[in-house]
Amino acid sequence: MTELIHDLALSIVVAWILGVASHLVRQPLILAYLVAGFVVGPSGMKWVHSQQSINTIAELGLIFMLFMIGLEIDLKKVAGAGNVILATSAAQIFGCFALGLGLFLAIGIPLGDRRFDAVYLAAAASLSSTVIIVKVLYDKFELDTLPGRITLGVLVAQDLMAILFLAIQPSLNDLQISVALLSVVRVAALLAAALLISRYTLPHLFKVIANQSELVLVGALAWCFAVAEFAEFLGLSRVMGALIAGVSLSTFPYATDVTAKVTSLRDFFITLFFVSLGMMIPVPTPSVLGLAVILMAFTWASRFVTVFPPLYAMRQGLRASLLPAINLAQMSEFSLVLVQIGVHSGQIAPGVAGAASTAFVALAVLNTFLMMRSDSATRYAIPILKRLGFSDLDQSDTTVQGTATERKRRILILGFYRIASSFLAELERRQSTLRDQVMVVDFNPQVYHALQKHGIQVFYHDIANADSLKHAGIADAEIVISTIPDALLKGTTNEKLVRYVRLMNPTAKIIATAEVLADAQTLYGAGADYVTIARLDQANELIDVVTAAEAGRLDRLKAKLDVQLTNRQEILP
Repeated sequence: MTELIHDLALSIVVAWILGVASHLVRQPLILAYLVAGFVVGPSGMKWVHSQQSINTIAELGLIFMLFMIGLEIDLKKVAGAGNVILATSAAQIFGCFALGLGLFLAIGIPLGDRRFDAVYLAAAASLSSTVIIVKVLYDKFELDTLPGRITLGVLVAQDLMAILFLAIQPSLNDLQISVALLSVVRVAALLAAALLISRYTLPHLFKVIANQSELVLVGALAWCFAVAEFAEFLGLSRVMGALIAGVSLSTFPYATDVTAKVTSLRDFFITLFFVSLGMMIPVPTPSVLGLAVILMAFTWASRFVTVFPPLYAMRQGLRASLLPAINLAQMSEFSLVLVQIGVHSGQIAPGVAGAASTAFVALAVLNTFLMMRSDSATRYAIPILKRLGFSDLDQSDTTVQGTATERKRRILILGFYRIASSFLAELERRQSTLRDQVMVVDFNPQVYHALQKHGIQVFYHDIANADSLKHAGIADAEIVISTIPDALLKGTTNEKLVRYVRLMNPTAKIIATAEVLADAQTLYGAGADYVTIARLDQANELIDVVTAAEAGRLDRLKAKLDVQLTNRQEILP
């Protein structure tokens, strides 16, 4: 026991020190934890050398990590996912697995005689890192974009397929249809029981203790380990039970509160898990490094082969087809979970697991770098793809796009997001003739198709590209509007847009958007005629609401708002 506490203390201290260093150089913390484990483990300084301690740390971290992953799987969103996400997910997951299995068998990775290295590697290469991808997309304000939503949908589908793999994993040594079906039935029974209890029993229990944070936390942990032990009793793995415990809790009314309470422990257990993985990484040999390079190359190539084609075929445009492929081009922390389960089961060799860990680390660094520059990467790639014969939405139907003369409109909206959507909806509500004088320039395929259905003229192009603005008729517009704040613009800013529009059209009335108050003067200096600042409008509205509340007129003000919301159909909700 004393040795375990000593090993835990060393692991956490070294992980924290390297985590601080990783933060300073802007690298994922997961990498710091893996390196920390390698440093203190048997392959490094040998400060932690007890295999029992390593296994205990790994199992605790693994159980809790799978529980947290389960909490983040939203079954309702999966069930309500659009055809684009469902088709892309199926193509990516099954396509990557099939291609990977064929490649790894071709290069001599074992399959058969109670060894399943090729299967585990193919499954591992099919999954992408939820932790890293979501963090980068959040930092870039891209979670709510079309490519971001597609990426998240595929990630959720990958997690569900990992559950299926975990279901049949214990029966791989005797993989018969009956055995596999029995495993699936056991998982279904466990999931059904967990969902029923979380739906009809747990809410009442948690309601009683809702104001006791400690009991909520302990209750969530008790549920996690109870389901994990029940899974072990059914012949499944504890990690499968922990995952199902999380999934079942994600559906019940107090899920948000439970997640908030449990999150306080999440980082500690995730740290333990990745440190323990680092301890198990052997010193790379040439053969391990060679396999890691092959795994990296396959992961990158397979994403573009399986993600880009279905999105392109469903008319999502080149940009929205490329970005999810770039986002997903890395391995998942779940991949490391799978290979470590394989090692513990004796179904794959430790060297293969070491290659997977090495590939994970390298891809996490390289693809994080690429994701941060994905916008410029797509701008470089799209012209090349067009020269190779791939058409974009701006080239797909010249009759819809119209001639240069037909595209001329008095009002030109550069970029389309929620403010522009409300602007058009308000014009329609007021039956204003200005609606027919509007043209939108944007390169979101969903916006493009939706605007066409609503009879709004749209020019599919990138507003950060000067030639696009020229072809859109910027020189002839009377009013040019930019409603998207700088934080959401890609490859340009409101100031750059204003300067270019003023250069091309000295007489146009230019309306720009500012988030920071000081930016208003900068935009006026660049040539804007008017600058909108949403926070000021919202502040004035709040003053009106507070004043009405004090005067007892809040119901009248709400009724006025209800009139505006009645039968309002916006392009962007």
